[in-house]
Amino acid sequence: MKRPLFACLIIPFCFLFPLQTKAQSFKDKQLYSKYLSEEELMDDMSKYDFSQLFTHTDNSVVYGFIGDNYQRIRIKFISVVKNQKTPDDYTVYGKSMVKNNICVFHGTITITNIRKYKSTSYGVDDEYKNEGIKGQFAAFGNYIFSENQNQIHSGVFKGTFQSNFYLDKNNKIYYDDIDLNSDSYTNNQFVGQWISYKGNLVKRCNWGDFRVPNDGDLDIGAGEFSPNDKYLNLGWQTKRDLSVMQSDKGAKQIEEAKWWK
Repeated sequence: MKRPLFACLIIPFCFLFPLQTKAQSFKDKQLYSKYLSEEELMDDMSKYDFSQLFTHTDNSVVYGFIGDNYQRIRIKFISVVKNQKTPDDYTVYGKSMVKNNICVFHGTITITNIRKYKSTSYGVDDEYKNEGIKGQFAAFGNYIFSENQNQIHSGVFKGTFQSNFYLDKNNKIYYDDIDLNSDSYTNNQFVGQWISYKGNLVKRCNWGDFRVPNDGDLDIGAGEFSPNDKYLNLGWQTKRDLSVMQSDKGAKQIEEAKWWK
């Protein structure tokens, strides 16, 4: 981890600070949402293993961008393991892909806060009403992932995140997909930046399940994520093609490819 930290330190503070602020602002805004209780639950819930939340979703519906031009980036968490010595930390192994450039990364997700939603949703037609759900919750924290510095166009991802889950009558943790059919549904929202090892590039980099947080005018979809026409040539064309015609075999093959294997 020494190299990534050094790379961060040599970046001019005035260049890096605005992006750090955006990531922290996202976390603060969500953490202090009127929909969440103010009671902090970290002490009570750090015993749980939240690793499954981050690997639950099929990668074909994890969308992300890097840079102010909304170049598409694909992020895949291959392994997320709870650290037994520091239980709020999770060791992450994954891969990133921009255009045809694939990089391996390793790093840490740290959960810093857990809050309960004031009201509980039971989904369409209350389908979850009799499932014994104790409540819906949001986990917040920070992340830092270091790409292999021997690979080209590599650097460090860092920022903040929010992941939603619910607890059932047996005190079991589940990825919160209760409102999956809602037009605005999203989960695992990561907001931050990518910093090149050379220190001369710092780019916004956000991703999430089904929708992308803080994505400006990238997403113009109503019922589902749909990229803006002006960004199609930045890696989004096949997503648009598949949205328009689900039988498009070429687009489907690209969107559902196991590119990390």
